[in-house]
Amino acid sequence: MSSDSRIDADTIRSYSETAYVVHGDSPVTLSVDLDSPALAGLHRAYRVDCSAFITACNPFSQRLDDAANAARQAALAEELKRRGLRFLDGIGQHPSNEWAGEPSVLVFGLALEAAKSLGVQFEQNAIIWCGADAVPRLILLR
Repeated sequence: MSSDSRIDADTIRSYSETAYVVHGDSPVTLSVDLDSPALAGLHRAYRVDCSAFITACNPFSQRLDDAANAARQAALAEELKRRGLRFLDGIGQHPSNEWAGEPSVLVFGLALEAAKSLGVQFEQNAIIWCGADAVPRLILLR
């Protein structure tokens, strides 16, 4: 993580503490910087060596109402479909529950630079990116 980020330290800490839950037949919870054998299994199943956990909700951590966030998530899903990318729905939820969980997606086969670009396109402060080691990493975008 960059120490010269425009994102305040408390927000970065919150991102690091959040549980990133991937829905599906066997839900998987991702934690920043912790090895995830379940994610490695998903990578094998989808025949990819990377993935990204991304939301379109609450741009730059500014809370929006449910309808606005739903519209943003729908736009993200349409963009992923347009690009021919496979993904599973999920949710990012901080353990304090002070901030509503954010609907998100785990996108398979999305290289780091493409994932960062998508996060920027949807006005996010950060994304979670996972390489071949299946360790989720917090990637700051600002």
